[in-house]
Amino acid sequence: MGKEEEERQLRRELRRIERKKQERFRQLLLVGMFGIAALIAAAAVLVFLKGIFWKEPVDPHEVPVPEWVTENLLTPNPYSRPEKPLENVRGIVVHYVANPCSTARENRNYFESLKDQTGENATSVSSHFVIGLEGEVVQCVPLYEVAYASNNRNSDTISIECCHPDETGKFYDSTYKSLVDLTAYLCTAFELEPESVIRHYDVTGKICPKYFVDHPDEWEKFHEDVGTAMKEKSFEKREVKGAGK
Repeated sequence: MGKEEEERQLRRELRRIERKKQERFRQLLLVGMFGIAALIAAAAVLVFLKGIFWKEPVDPHEVPVPEWVTENLLTPNPYSRPEKPLENVRGIVVHYVANPCSTARENRNYFESLKDQTGENATSVSSHFVIGLEGEVVQCVPLYEVAYASNNRNSDTISIECCHPDETGKFYDSTYKSLVDLTAYLCTAFELEPESVIRHYDVTGKICPKYFVDHPDEWEKFHEDVGTAMKEKSFEKREVKGAGK
């Protein structure tokens, strides 16, 4: 083999080696691109799933109270307004006052009177809202504070007490309408579904609110009415009323 032939073979070998290097580089580049694309896709999926299954909680400080609610906050005290922070609202608990014919103001004033208790047998109870017989709504505790109404769910729920005319616990239509509107407003503001609204009964087994415990079909209808009110935003069309008697 002559010298020129050896040089040609050497050049061919060098070109072959160079082509293999380039091919290997292209393969590595493709693998890297696919890897980056896979990471981006995985990150996008995680962000999407996070948006579905986990949301930043709504800050209760940022939720205004509707104009048709009368604010009559309790005096801070250990028994009915302890000023404990309520940072993450995960649900709404419906109650009945279990004191037929009592008014929203009377129930609010009962919560207020607890501040004067002394001794070991002191009672702790309150509610964020009380809805009266005429549909008036009184706020007793700020949305960003815990109320003593729902036992182990006090720390992550808003409580609503409802007045009623008799022992059956059934609400007047005016009270029921206000309950639907207030609940729909709170669900909308805190980005909750109607199913996040529960009875005191669902927390402790206590027969409260009695009518909705005795008539579970009416409780389901209430959920439906709340869902409809959320869609129609009926709470935005209410007239401003006083706190009643």
